[in-house]
Amino acid sequence: MTVTRACSRIAVVGYGYWGSKHVRVLSSLRDVDVTVVEADEKRLSEAGAHYPAARLCRSLDEAIDDVDGVVVATPAGSHVAVASAALLAGRHVLVEKPLTTTVVDAEALVDLADRSGVQLMTGHTFEYNPAVWKLREIVRSGALGRILYIDAQRLSLGRYQVDVDVVWDLAPHDISIVSFLLDEMPATTSVWAKRNVGIRHSDVAHLRLDFPRSRTHAFVHVSWLSPRKVRTVTVIGERRMAVYDDISDNERIRIYDIGVDPATVDDGSGAHGLPMTYRTGDITSPYVPFEEPLLVQDEHFVDCIRGDAECRTPGRRGLDVVRVLTAADRSMTTGLPAEVTPALDGATRVSMAAS
Repeated sequence: MTVTRACSRIAVVGYGYWGSKHVRVLSSLRDVDVTVVEADEKRLSEAGAHYPAARLCRSLDEAIDDVDGVVVATPAGSHVAVASAALLAGRHVLVEKPLTTTVVDAEALVDLADRSGVQLMTGHTFEYNPAVWKLREIVRSGALGRILYIDAQRLSLGRYQVDVDVVWDLAPHDISIVSFLLDEMPATTSVWAKRNVGIRHSDVAHLRLDFPRSRTHAFVHVSWLSPRKVRTVTVIGERRMAVYDDISDNERIRIYDIGVDPATVDDGSGAHGLPMTYRTGDITSPYVPFEEPLLVQDEHFVDCIRGDAECRTPGRRGLDVVRVLTAADRSMTTGLPAEVTPALDGATRVSMAAS
């Protein structure tokens, strides 16, 4: 006997860089009907040319009665308005990162979703990346030993944003990844940021994130002004080190059996030199089957709409990251470390688990 599944109807609001990707992915899924919502006539025509089966609308109001879920892929400053309209209509919502641009707005969206009895999901795409899942597995297994620090770099040339700076545009990815690896949100952050081009936003920044339970730190470098595209996360452990390179074609994770140990000093006169013993071993690259993270994420969103899954990156997860970004803003203003405002329930652990 063949079981026929009801078709899920998804509206993608915004046909820009991320919106077009969501339309592509969702259009490839079985039993999913896609509606593109875009006010710009040129972009809407482009969507219609590439995806003739998609319904085209100029506003969410036109589409809302005929969809089950909404993907918000508009500029960050408009996320709260678009998502609120969808949630008030009783629709499930996936919002691209960052969830909102203020803690107050993020809290309001989480509360509205709870009151409406629908799913609010945050688009932390890298938490749906099999390579990141593998790196988390390696960290949690203890194979690297105690984590001394994590270094993340997200650099490229261009894609300047109108309504947010480079920290709010790029750092959500790495805050999401690092907190996912450590199963903990940072308690404080320190930021150095600089505007080099234009008149509005910082285009290069360095963040330090402090994780008290894990007794470690993460350093995040983000830039719109770099000659090379770099997407790496390096985890430095006492026993081993691991590098995740998202751009690598076939070795996205490398584990280095390498390290440094202080040597025993027999001659007290040489103690000031702090001699070291260097350990060097094999470099291994575990097999990680490739699955497009955005596809995995959007399939999960559809499963959540159908009631077949529990959301891995709920709105509260997005709210946690917005709290960190807001603390980063305070640090940039004062030049001092800033505490991350804790969630009302005091939770600091990351609740989702890779499957």
